[in-house]
Amino acid sequence: MNARASERLFRSVRRLWTSNRADGRNLAQLSPEYLSLNDAYLRTKQKCESKKLPLDVNPKGVFACNELDLKEVNIYGFDYDYTLAVYKASMDSLLYNLGLEGLVNKFKYPPGIQEMKFDPSFAIRGLHYDIEKGLLMKLDSFLQIQLGTVYRGLSPVPDVEVLKLYKNKTVPLAYVENHGKTSQYFSSKMIQLADLFSVPEMCLLCNVAEYFERSQIDYHPEILFRDVKTSVGAGHPRMHKIVQENVTEYLEKNPGITEWFQRLAAAGKKLFLITNSPYQFVNCGMRHMIGPDWESYFDLIIVHARKPMFFTDESRPLRIYDKVHNTHVWDKVTQIKKGVIYYEGTLSQLQELTGWRGSEVLYFGDHPYSDLADVTLEHGWRTGAIIEELTHEINTLNREEFKKHCNWLQMLTQLIEECQEVEEADAKVTLGTWMLERDKLRQQIKKVFNRQFGSVFRTYHNPTYFSRRLFRFADVYTSSVTNLLHFSAQHTFYPRRGVMPHEYSSYFV
Repeated sequence: MNARASERLFRSVRRLWTSNRADGRNLAQLSPEYLSLNDAYLRTKQKCESKKLPLDVNPKGVFACNELDLKEVNIYGFDYDYTLAVYKASMDSLLYNLGLEGLVNKFKYPPGIQEMKFDPSFAIRGLHYDIEKGLLMKLDSFLQIQLGTVYRGLSPVPDVEVLKLYKNKTVPLAYVENHGKTSQYFSSKMIQLADLFSVPEMCLLCNVAEYFERSQIDYHPEILFRDVKTSVGAGHPRMHKIVQENVTEYLEKNPGITEWFQRLAAAGKKLFLITNSPYQFVNCGMRHMIGPDWESYFDLIIVHARKPMFFTDESRPLRIYDKVHNTHVWDKVTQIKKGVIYYEGTLSQLQELTGWRGSEVLYFGDHPYSDLADVTLEHGWRTGAIIEELTHEINTLNREEFKKHCNWLQMLTQLIEECQEVEEADAKVTLGTWMLERDKLRQQIKKVFNRQFGSVFRTYHNPTYFSRRLFRFADVYTSSVTNLLHFSAQHTFYPRRGVMPHEYSSYFV
């Protein structure tokens, strides 16, 4: 709406107030405070609609949390699952069904739970599960529960009940943090489900809880959590075999990865792979993506690494894996040789044998804790997080309607803040309608990402707990490793200057 149209609208509204007030009062009888509020609203709306929308964000961009100069990086390291290997949606269904089968066959759960089907649109990465209370929820960077995102099974928990259970919206730090014990699943009362393998696990957990709730079957939330985690974990060996038998059904090609490896090799960079997955599984996937000569690109390959223990333990020796007999041998490893597959080991031993240390190493992984936390905090490696959901998130951000809603939400919020001291009754009613409009906008903006939980990266206005940890442990993050094809090996990534609350009242003013 241009300025003239907005002014015509304002005059029309004034005429409407004069001629058609529900309480019979005309414009002359309305308080100056009331008229001033409505005038401010219309002019703010006009200003918002006349503003240019933000430019689109590149879904294939590489985003910097810290300055990263690739000229200083001589060694590139990679995780495998969800870093080099990009899985299709069929992988989630497979893991879900294997976990479900384990619950019925091994743990003797009611066969009726098999009626509960996997819903790929239910959960997102980064949620927290309260092991004691059996609740799945989303926390922001200040450990505040985002009300409206707390679920027992598939059913939302009313805000009143949430506040009664937790006393207030903020969860105590000790309830969430496990004090650096990254290898311990149950050292805190809440567990964060931080990687994409967790999505089918979360769905299975909530589906079974929903079945119990509907069937009025008593259950212990922590027992359910442990059984689901064990069952899904026990399904991984079977998953490995199934994927190897039909790799095209579950694994994307990830085009561009060979070209990027060739470019890095031509620039004199060394490459290594450290993965928790078994060799046969990795070999099948890498042959599918790159070809039978995939090992030639890597100066070091370690399988069954058992991260994060690989980064924290000191006493597990590095062993050689025998590809022919599918076993590992007992010879002491005294040097690293290209073409040899290694098994287990520790980062300390790796650094001792290779001399690869500190900021000359850039390691990519998808899990902020088991892949990135220890190597950056304890060993000074540079890190890159591969967050596949960025593609969906950025495509959503780029929608014209979303941009308009965000602009108006920011400006309406500022208007409410500036006008909240009104005292006249009509003015307070008007202010209340603005607040209802703001709440509706916030819900619309949340639900376009995920109906239940919203964006992976933010709550209504704060970064999520997942975002906070991601920005702490990753120097850069992107949706795919092949996005780095768009940058030379001499490129420097610079973080953007963030706007602090005291610097500007709004991004959009």
